[in-house]
Amino acid sequence: MPPIVSTSAAAQSGAQGSGPDAASKLAPGLYVVATPIGNAADITLRALDTLTRATAIACEDTRVTAKLMGIHAIHTPFVSYHEHNAAKMRPILIERMKAGDSIALVTDAGTPLVSDPGYKLVRECVAEGVAVTTLPGASAPLVALVLSGLPTDRFLFAGFLPNKSSARRATAGELKGVPATLVFFESPQRLPESLADLAEILGPREAAVARELTKYYEEVRRGTLPELAAHYAEAGPPKGEVVLVIGPPGEEDTPGEADIDALLREALTRLRVRDAAADVAARTGQPKRMVYARALELAREQPASDGPTDNGDERHG
Repeated sequence: MPPIVSTSAAAQSGAQGSGPDAASKLAPGLYVVATPIGNAADITLRALDTLTRATAIACEDTRVTAKLMGIHAIHTPFVSYHEHNAAKMRPILIERMKAGDSIALVTDAGTPLVSDPGYKLVRECVAEGVAVTTLPGASAPLVALVLSGLPTDRFLFAGFLPNKSSARRATAGELKGVPATLVFFESPQRLPESLADLAEILGPREAAVARELTKYYEEVRRGTLPELAAHYAEAGPPKGEVVLVIGPPGEEDTPGEADIDALLREALTRLRVRDAAADVAARTGQPKRMVYARALELAREQPASDGPTDNGDERHG
């Protein structure tokens, strides 16, 4: 199958906001428009022009978008597009664009497609030959990364942390060995517990908790994960939207074979082989298959009386 080539809707429509046709209709297609994450003034001139001239604005929550459009006196009609109706609305929006409409896609705040279903709309537009372009602007993960004071040359945005502690710890273990700064969204109500889990799995890494970015009460609290966990355990959950940034691992964070063996031997005294391997893999960030294979080897070497009685089942599994 030949590669799909997408022509920019912006290129088809020419320069935006200039010349005698500045108020003319936009070229058909999808316009992915970044909107402010807090301060309503953080919107580009091109975004305002596109939102004014588009046939419709596809938005996550019409009430939220209406407030921003009201500030900037934009009266373009809204179309609701969110995770609960996305599957139904995608073909409708694509047919509209094929028929000549220009659709501006926005989210409640920030850049669409970052932790929302917008990427599926872009993917289907590309597959259907509908032109797609983007109007860049505010993005909470990037703002938090810049303010954190942590390395920015390589980073991984990993979305929202899981709700449950066990799943959070597993996620932290999987990402422990990633040689990059980690960026997460997190609920303020779960922040104290999440920081405690991350501190236990990732250790004393440098981190930053950024909240209410670009708003009046913007705050960035920096420290090690244990320090931040202790602060929020005492102070309680903060108010506002939170982005958590965690520095990359140092050489001391990468466990050697002897470290893994020691952890496995201890785990095998209280857990079945498979569970011991899963526990150590989560704590070290090492591949589960590799840790499980080593756990089997150690379990065979270990006298039967030294571990749980059901280890033998795993050895022959």
